[in-house]
Amino acid sequence: MRRHERKRARRAAMRRLVPKVHVGRTGKLFARRSRKQRVIIAILVLAVLVLVWTSLDSWPARIGISAILIVATPALTVLVLDRRI
Repeated sequence: MRRHERKRARRAAMRRLVPKVHVGRTGKLFARRSRKQRVIIAILVLAVLVLVWTSLDSWPARIGISAILIVATPALTVLVLDRRI
């Protein structure tokens, strides 16, 4: 009985000493972003898209800049926020 208690106390002491590492899923889109960060990113992208579509007259330019923005958003997010998606 005492051996069991010592073993339980030793395990409890080790749990307090060893930091808990939560390994979550990282494969989801925007997995490590807070809700506030995701909203800000979406608002900025939509604002730039509205600006592009209202200020340019050329359809190829509109489509090209929109495609570049959509492709570059994840890379810019990583550079600005310094985290992986």
